[in-house]
Amino acid sequence: MTDTTVLDLAHAAMSAAPEEDAARLRFYERIADAELFVLLQEDPAGDRITPQVFALEEGQFVLAFDLEERLTAFTEAPAPYAALPGRVVVRMLAGQGIGLGLNLGVAPSEMLLPAEALVWLAETLDAGPQAVEAVPERFHPPAQLPQALLTALDMKLALAAGLAVQALLAGVSYADGRRGHMLAFVGARPAAEAALAHAVAEALTFSGVEAGEIDVAFLDPATPAAQAMAAVALRFELPQPAAETEQQVVSPAAPGMDPARPPILR
Repeated sequence: MTDTTVLDLAHAAMSAAPEEDAARLRFYERIADAELFVLLQEDPAGDRITPQVFALEEGQFVLAFDLEERLTAFTEAPAPYAALPGRVVVRMLAGQGIGLGLNLGVAPSEMLLPAEALVWLAETLDAGPQAVEAVPERFHPPAQLPQALLTALDMKLALAAGLAVQALLAGVSYADGRRGHMLAFVGARPAAEAALAHAVAEALTFSGVEAGEIDVAFLDPATPAAQAMAAVALRFELPQPAAETEQQVVSPAAPGMDPARPPILR
C-alpha cells in the first residue's frame, strides 16, 4: 500500500466535481509537474528511450506511474523505466497518436489520457507569457485575488528551488493609468528568468481564473522598486537548496532531465 500522492488528491477532486473545469485543469497541471516513471521496452541507451506501447481497446498507450513502487506493483518484476518530468512525457508523446495510461491498476488515480488530450496539454504548456514594457508608478496590497490562483502560485513556486530568493505579489498602478497585479522575483538567477515567467503563466492558466492577468518582473533586492513592493506585498519564500560541497560526484543525467536535451523516442 503506497502513500497518497498529489496526483491522487487532484484526481479525487476532479472526480468529485466532474463538471468543474478548474478541478480538471488542476489535475492536468499536477500531471505536468509530477515526476513520472515510464515503462520501457529496454534500458535507456544514452538519451534514447523506447517506451513500451500497449494496444488497448481505446487505442495505443504508454504507461507511466507517479511512484516507482507503483510501477513495480504493476509489472510484478524488475522492469526498465525512465524517470521523467510529466511535461517532458507529454511533449514526447503529443502528436504521435499515442495516449498515456496513468497508474493503471495500482492507484485510485488510474486514468487513460487519449492522444488528443496530450496534444491539448502540450499546446497549453507551450503557451508562454508575452513581453511588455510599462513603468510602475505605485504599489499597493494585492486585492481580491482568487484563492485558486494563490494556491496555484504557491505550488508552482515550491518547485522553483534555488531559482530566486523570494517572490513578491502586489497590486500595481502604471504611469499610463493601467492597474493590475505584479509578481516580482527578487534575486532571481538570470538564466532562470524565462522558466520562472513561464511558471507564473502556467499557474494562471491552470488555476481556472478566466481573463486573469499578472505581470512578472525581476528585481534586485537593493532597488527602490523591490523595497517599495516588499512593504505591501504578499511574500512567497522560495525553497533554497542545501549548500553544495566543494567536491561533487558528477553522474550522467537521466534522459529528459536536461530541458535542452529531451529524450529521443526509438
